[in-house]
Amino acid sequence: MTASETASASSASAAFRLACVPGATPAKWVRIWRERLPDVPLELIQAPMAEVSALLRDGGAEAGLVRLPVDRTVFSAIPLYTETTVVIVPKDHVVAAVDEVSSGELADDIVLHPLDDALGWETLPGRPALQRPETTADAVELVAAGVGLLVVPQSLARLHHRRDLTYRTVVDAPQSSVALCWREDATTDLVEDLIGIVRGRTVNSSRGRRAAPEEKKTTEKKTTRKPAAAKVAKGAKSGRTAGAGRTTAKPSRGTTAGRGRPRRRG
Repeated sequence: MTASETASASSASAAFRLACVPGATPAKWVRIWRERLPDVPLELIQAPMAEVSALLRDGGAEAGLVRLPVDRTVFSAIPLYTETTVVIVPKDHVVAAVDEVSSGELADDIVLHPLDDALGWETLPGRPALQRPETTADAVELVAAGVGLLVVPQSLARLHHRRDLTYRTVVDAPQSSVALCWREDATTDLVEDLIGIVRGRTVNSSRGRRAAPEEKKTTEKKTTRKPAAAKVAKGAKSGRTAGAGRTTAKPSRGTTAGRGRPRRRG
């Protein structure tokens, strides 16, 4: 095997690494990736929100599903969706009896504020706890112990689901948006493939390397024309057929065809 063949085989088998913050759900895009690029494994890397940017910056992953904002001087990002914000409460809490609440209705409760908070509060609702939990998972445990409540994006409430807890929508709380992010100076063909997948492009419309042969083939098919000689032959054949069984001749000179009756001489 030549050096170029070895490099090509190595590139085909190398995994594409996608970092994901807790709560991100890439299952649909992973399935489409595996259908379109079966020779390139997609490796998911679960990482805390605070570590994903460093992972992308240092080359530990080619792209990531992150929570905005990100440093736009370093990264490119495509917003994908914005999550509903909910409050996690014990099932016997008064909030569990309604479908949604406002931040003001949490004023009498202790509202936990973990260090990995995903909402970026300007003013946290409720009463503050004596200490901030290290993680969202730790805060959920405290809610289950009756210490306080926790406001989070809905995906995190689902991720940390417990039978003794439930959650309700908070109508006026900040929201968290999830985006596809990658280093601006590392926009590879595989990154373009992933962009096409998350944006819902078809195989033929995708900008990635996999779509190029199909696009070229489609273009060539559309621009194929019949030779000029074939057109001439077809036209000649059509003319003979149209004139069959019919004779048309110009009148010869000196004939009276088309003239009126001669004048009588006086």
